[in-house]
Amino acid sequence: MPTEVLLKEISGNIGTLKLNRPERKNALSPDLLVEIHLTLKKWEEEGTVRSVVITGNSEKTFCSGYDILAIPTDLTLEAAQILKTENPLELALNTVKGFSYPVIAMINGDCFGAGLNLAMCCDIRIGADHIRAGMPPARLGLVYHPEGLRQFAEVIGMAKTREIFFTAHTYKGAEVKEMGLVDHLVPMADLSKTVYQMAEEISGNAPLSLKGTKAILNMMAKQPEISADDRTKAQQLIFEAFNSDDLKEGQTAFLEKRKPVFKGK
Repeated sequence: MPTEVLLKEISGNIGTLKLNRPERKNALSPDLLVEIHLTLKKWEEEGTVRSVVITGNSEKTFCSGYDILAIPTDLTLEAAQILKTENPLELALNTVKGFSYPVIAMINGDCFGAGLNLAMCCDIRIGADHIRAGMPPARLGLVYHPEGLRQFAEVIGMAKTREIFFTAHTYKGAEVKEMGLVDHLVPMADLSKTVYQMAEEISGNAPLSLKGTKAILNMMAKQPEISADDRTKAQQLIFEAFNSDDLKEGQTAFLEKRKPVFKGK
């Protein structure tokens, strides 16, 4: 029987999602992303879950990023249909961000790329004090999608977003909090207790207040909107980078564990 890529649990009014691809450092695969979307939509319809915790089912890694080599297998009919029409990464991130109740990222280990973007889409981020985090697209020759950049800017501000993406630096320990990538850093031994105490406190509050406040905050975060013209330009930039020699060089250098030599084409 295939391993579940997403472990789901409900305790009282708290739902937990555990990224469960330890052999790939919990990298986000299309089927995992669709599972996140479908699970949160189901919980939203049921109305029992009033706070969500997202974490990694690994002692060392929360999420290493997006697994571009992953091939979806054993999909349900519903999941397969979604993948025909939707970008799974954007779908899952938007679903996390738009979930009616607060979502907490329990960052138990390394957090990079799209995994860090996932954390940015959560309402609150609590990490263990040993974690590392960063956004490596510039080292790989990629241009990150505009909605993802916006999600970072909403949380940490434009200046820090620029620094994180331009440098592709790996932040460690206290640096992670200094850059605003987490709200709280605690010893690993205290992480779960700290997170679930907060989740319990949140879920004990008035459901309509929680839903209404989150909905309004998300409305405020949408301004200003990216224009249709700018979105088209952004997509063109993403397309050009994805088909560039520099992307191939970045991937090769990563595999060969050497510094890439980019040529801007």
